[in-house]
Amino acid sequence: MTKAQKTALIADLKQKFSESSFFYITDSSTLTVEQVNKLRGLCYEKGVEMKVVKNTLVLKALEENAEEKNYTPLFDSLKGPTAIMFAETGNVPAKVIKEFRETSERPVLKAAYIDSDVFIGDDQIDALANLKSKEDLVAEIIMLLQSPVKNVLGSLQSGGNTIAGLVKALQEREA
Repeated sequence: MTKAQKTALIADLKQKFSESSFFYITDSSTLTVEQVNKLRGLCYEKGVEMKVVKNTLVLKALEENAEEKNYTPLFDSLKGPTAIMFAETGNVPAKVIKEFRETSERPVLKAAYIDSDVFIGDDQIDALANLKSKEDLVAEIIMLLQSPVKNVLGSLQSGGNTIAGLVKALQEREA
């Protein structure tokens, strides 16, 4: 790879990291070509972009905003073979990894960057897979806010039926 190609790749990675709030650093080194193709296909289906890159290039791309974006804890994870998974939703790559590992031992999670929080190690995969997306949290809050209103309205409506029933019964007695 020429110096110009490396510079272009670092610039591309810088842009990718600046645009993405969610990325995973993984090791998929022992997978066969067929398994890597299946993993890439699964990633594509789920909207995850997977890139295999050299650690030194990733390190150079991350160094510029390391303090500002809290990338520094990720540096120790950049050893050995590395594949980076970029996603729009924080838990999707973890779900992809879990689903793929039903039939394979890899990929192994080295680290994950979730909106300035850093998760280190493969033991974090279950916690990451169970994270709720921003949309899920907003929907849950809306449901919680609507719940008391629905209860009050339901009580008022059932109470209205009870009062109407009492008035009707009283009218029938008088007649």
